[in-house]
Amino acid sequence: MIALSLVLAALAAAVHVYIFVLESVLWTAPRGRATFGTTAEEAVATRELAFNQGFYNLFLAIVTVVGVVLVAADQTAAGTALVFAGAGSMVLAGIVLLVSSPSKARAALVQLSVPAVALLTMAVGLAA
Repeated sequence: MIALSLVLAALAAAVHVYIFVLESVLWTAPRGRATFGTTAEEAVATRELAFNQGFYNLFLAIVTVVGVVLVAADQTAAGTALVFAGAGSMVLAGIVLLVSSPSKARAALVQLSVPAVALLTMAVGLAA
């Protein structure tokens, strides 16, 4: 169960790295604008906010990956704490998006589903 949770946590981190690229690198590009449904003018006006938001996603991914590596290296206590902090923050951010912008429910579910399952399988695996 722990191995499955680590794979899922790593996948959640990969999704958040992709979100980082969309927000911090491609925000004003056609791909970024299409993903977030913004016009060229809106994208330019919000570029700094998106750039900053993208780095939040990158940092969550880094924390989670470091946790995965530590658990895999038998540093279970520290690694588990980091996986729960990183993936837990991903889940909570997804819930905030879902509650604050119900029209973005699909994006919120993409953001929170995999880390939520990673946390659930991690908790079950640790309890066994």
